[in-house]
Amino acid sequence: MPDVQGEFVADQSLVGRFAVLEGLRNGTKRRHRLIDMIVIAIAATLCGADGWVQIAQSGREKEAWLRRFLDLPHGIASHHTFRRGFALLEP
Repeated sequence: MPDVQGEFVADQSLVGRFAVLEGLRNGTKRRHRLIDMIVIAIAATLCGADGWVQIAQSGREKEAWLRRFLDLPHGIASHHTFRRGFALLEP
């Protein structure tokens, strides 16, 4: 299915759209998947979260629901991890 620029996009889901992002985090210290943190941050922001503390708190409150479509092998990241992970992304 073509996206708004007319290019073919195989996966129109939120996870599929952001799966192409590469984090610059240290591979040996990674516990939380970047795509999981992105989806949690978007969902929390849409629900009114304002800042990393509220994003992490929202993720913890909705963890059972989030596990329906995210792996979350180590649970919800801390607000420090959200901040560090997003700070390393290239805009």
